[in-house]
Amino acid sequence: MGISNRLPDGLDEVDIIIAGGGSAGCIVAARLASADPSLSILLIEGGTNNWNVPNVVHPALFGEHLLPASKTAIFYQGNQSLHLANRKPIVPAGGILGGGSSINVMLYSRAQRPDFDSWKTPGWSADEILPFLKKLETYHGHGKPEHHGFHGPIHISDAGFRVKNVEEDCLRAAQSLGYPEIQDLQNLDDTNGFERAYQYVSLDGRRQDAAHTFLHPLLQSGKHSNLHVLTEHKVVRVLFDDNKQASGVEFTPNPDYQIATPLSQHQKKSVKARKLVVLSSGACGSPLILERSGVGSKEVLDKAGVPLVEDLPGVGSSYQDHHLTFIPYLTSLEPHETSDSIMSGRVSIREALKTIPKQVGWNTIDVAGKLRPTEAEVAALGPEFKAAWDKDFRDQPGRPMMLMAFINAYIGDPTSVPVGQYMTFASYTAYPYSRGHIHITGPEISDPIDFDVGFFADEGEIDLKQHMWAYKKGREITRRTKFYRGEVPHGHPRYPEGSKAACVKLDAPLEGEIKDVEYSPEDDAAIEQHLREVVNTTWHSLGTNKMAPREKMGVVDKDLNVYGVKGLKIVDLSIPPENVAANTNNTALVIGEKGADIIARELGLSLPLSGELVYENN
Repeated sequence: MGISNRLPDGLDEVDIIIAGGGSAGCIVAARLASADPSLSILLIEGGTNNWNVPNVVHPALFGEHLLPASKTAIFYQGNQSLHLANRKPIVPAGGILGGGSSINVMLYSRAQRPDFDSWKTPGWSADEILPFLKKLETYHGHGKPEHHGFHGPIHISDAGFRVKNVEEDCLRAAQSLGYPEIQDLQNLDDTNGFERAYQYVSLDGRRQDAAHTFLHPLLQSGKHSNLHVLTEHKVVRVLFDDNKQASGVEFTPNPDYQIATPLSQHQKKSVKARKLVVLSSGACGSPLILERSGVGSKEVLDKAGVPLVEDLPGVGSSYQDHHLTFIPYLTSLEPHETSDSIMSGRVSIREALKTIPKQVGWNTIDVAGKLRPTEAEVAALGPEFKAAWDKDFRDQPGRPMMLMAFINAYIGDPTSVPVGQYMTFASYTAYPYSRGHIHITGPEISDPIDFDVGFFADEGEIDLKQHMWAYKKGREITRRTKFYRGEVPHGHPRYPEGSKAACVKLDAPLEGEIKDVEYSPEDDAAIEQHLREVVNTTWHSLGTNKMAPREKMGVVDKDLNVYGVKGLKIVDLSIPPENVAANTNNTALVIGEKGADIIARELGLSLPLSGELVYENN
């Protein structure tokens, strides 16, 4: 079969079914298919084939995936929240083969050592995970070689394009406030500084998504007839026999890719799995499939009208994300120093490929950081905040509080700002205290979902205070750059008239001894309101089927088996029990590598740790 949007007649049973073709699912499928040519594998993906799709392979076009009419993303609608100025937040997830790795911003960012260790699960400590982190990558960056891999499918580089003078300017400004340049923030240990960032981009400027790097080479080799990929179809539910053994899945065409006529039918079909079903539809998708299958909280399933197979209350609970703000600034930068011309459409991709080809391979991020506040800054945020800090951060120097990045572009509607060159300062919470949930309300994929993102809903408003600190700190770092020319007013709080913190527009950089902006209580109230109006997802959903003891609302065990049923595993970002101080794609990838290794061992196969895939079978 190879890859197709139609399941061939007669392919009604395989050894392993993988529901979801995202970062982890692609790796599991490719590793297992490569390890054993006799093992028949079917991967079912709701989106389209991503092979050589321009806004997938060209990094500078990543913003197109977030357009309202985009078909490469799934837009999950959150419930209205008083904590978010009565907004209904939208959480996008990957909706194309390769999942999030096909549409994300490509920033290479690893979790910290304390993150994996906090999972408290045998086989998943940082020391045990590091070999798999190294296995997946071919690293072209800085740092010590013992921390990285050099033979994996995914290349990590800067594609030979950096805006060096702006990069130096940002690093110098951060250092002036006590945040040094760190050679390698991705070694699992170092933190509290900025680094020269690298991306999931090859040396020739192409995105390194999990489908192009793992799946497509096997499919195109012509040597892996055991690997089948069905696109444009959604898994409705897992099928179980009378012994609660997963026996297959039910799936249906994705209506987004069907002709809208009376003859179009959303037929449900099924395919059997002889050995295993693997859910890999992400933190938003996998819990919904589980619940439609009858595995989840009895209370939720009763309300949704789904017959109960296994009462597992942890399904869909403990939703987490990194809360994100984009803060835009006016600059003196030149057109070649930002991606504004490409992202705004002033320069077409065809023209850009001819005139600025290196820039097409740039994700706009040259500098990124992991930061912690000083003890004095902690105390200034109040006693509740200090108590949280003392408990979770003070004695763990490897845990940053905020993740930050300079983005050389305006991230938003380009028609809302004058033509020009901008810098956007991104801040996102490493370990938010807020928790949410995602549940079904009915048995069909078309039924609405009950999705509470939980942002800013934590007791004591610790998450909000973290962002208060991040807004002010990011502003001070940016004010000390040479390119700074003020703030984009609508991207900042509405300060009261006469405020010393009001937005400015400058003709030259600030000179001499630069004093911090002074904020009154009224200014802080304006910042709080602004944060509630603009804080959003970082597209880093996780934790909804966490790997933990069942009595602690766990859904899977250390080998990723779903509690209470047989022949069903989950391999995706729904399993982390605690958050990670990093963009989550790397964690999704390593979960895929570790998951593939677990499955292979259970099947009596051996996966080498060298990283290379076997493209040809003897």
